[in-house]
Amino acid sequence: MTAEQEALVTRARDELTLARAALGLRMEFGAVSGAYYAMYNVVRALLLGEGVEASSHAAVISAFGQRFSKTGRVPSHLHRALIRAERTRITADYKPMVQVSPAEAGDLLAHAEEFLAVAGRLLGPIPETDEETR
Repeated sequence: MTAEQEALVTRARDELTLARAALGLRMEFGAVSGAYYAMYNVVRALLLGEGVEASSHAAVISAFGQRFSKTGRVPSHLHRALIRAERTRITADYKPMVQVSPAEAGDLLAHAEEFLAVAGRLLGPIPETDEETR
């Protein structure tokens, strides 16, 4: 794992931590955002390993589908989960009158955890964070 990939995976893990906290506080919009960005940063790290640096969220999602989902390197449901997470995050961010259910937010958190497990499998062990050095 390169230093940049490690930074992205560490950020993904931190986003997931924030998402869990937000869900615990019944702030589903924050949980959805954190879950999406956890997935997104894992995917960016995976794509860097392929020499791909996409310039937009749509390009990242598309490249992940082409290089990882369609080839069977990751289960196809993860690509669908990433697409759903992006749509839900956009709704949660830009349509405050639309509420995200705790169940929906929890489901996206579970998928984000799967993405981190995939990162560990494909990129190697995820370094532990020393909370006291932060």
